[in-house]
Amino acid sequence: MAISVFIADDHVVLRDGVRLLIETQADMQVVGTAANGREAVDMVAGCQPDVVLMDIAMPEMDGIEATRRIRETCPSVQVLVLSMYATYEYVLRAFRAGARGYLLKDSAGTEVADAIRTIYTGQTFVSHKLASAGMEETLHRKVGLDAMDLNNPLARLSPRGREILRLVVEGKSSREIGEILAMPVGIVDTYRSQLMKKLGVDDIPGLMKYVVHLDMPRAN
Repeated sequence: MAISVFIADDHVVLRDGVRLLIETQADMQVVGTAANGREAVDMVAGCQPDVVLMDIAMPEMDGIEATRRIRETCPSVQVLVLSMYATYEYVLRAFRAGARGYLLKDSAGTEVADAIRTIYTGQTFVSHKLASAGMEETLHRKVGLDAMDLNNPLARLSPRGREILRLVVEGKSSREIGEILAMPVGIVDTYRSQLMKKLGVDDIPGLMKYVVHLDMPRAN
């Protein structure tokens, strides 16, 4: 089952370019595009994609307001802001509006697929250029991410991510996890690979040692 992606950007060349990048990924498909914020809100409500790539500067309704409305009406849809603005104020506004990630347009070619997979699995993503400037930790203190323990990467995982991680550590296969959580095996595999990448481990034994070391509590 592919990750469904919707693209909202008023620049047709960039919109088409990002679409081509996404469609080269075997686990993703573009299900719609919009040229302004108002159109994006209406269309997303209809097609309910997994992830929306949202530009900020758009006519009729800017991307920040469009993000806020999408998150209010479609809480299961994750929003990844794709913007040329690298200032703290814009990034903060995006996350406060409900965005799950912030990607700079000049980094889209190398980071967009990774960013989509990251927020799809319930984690946050900040463009590497911004993270290297120390902005990520500041955001964790300022917005709804501030309840996370920055010293424990496990705390950044979504409830579903933690649930899958626990089942993996308990020795469950992707098929077994899919049956327990009523999820397609392909989606479980995506979660597993992203969890391991996020935690910096290469195999299941390493993952088990990592979790035991941090004394991860069992999910309720």
